[in-house]
Amino acid sequence: MPVELLHTMIRVLDEERSLDFYRTLGFEERGRKRVGGDTATIIFLGLPGDGDRLELTLNDGRTEPYEIGEGYGHIAISVTDMDAELARLAEADVHPEKPPYSAYPGGSRICFVRDPDDYRIEIIEGRAG
Repeated sequence: MPVELLHTMIRVLDEERSLDFYRTLGFEERGRKRVGGDTATIIFLGLPGDGDRLELTLNDGRTEPYEIGEGYGHIAISVTDMDAELARLAEADVHPEKPPYSAYPGGSRICFVRDPDDYRIEIIEGRAG
């Protein structure tokens, strides 16, 4: 049986634009490699105190946006104070799709933002893990 989710990979078009966005969310660059017979770059990111959980892949020469597809949902991160986090993100011109809400009575407050390639990121207040 698997014992740990290692990482999630998403394909991105613009390295700096994507890195700026994920750094704004608090991710740190942890490493990079050339792969695929030297046809792509992968960049590993992680949140402070956690592993390298997000892999950004840049395929050389790709200029057309990727189709997200109807099977993709979102990546989720947790914060301790939703209002403070949204204020911080607003300073970097990152805004939620709609105001924070609870998906069910008594549930954590959540909201979604989109990265530069239109991937949805769920922000969950007060949940670690």
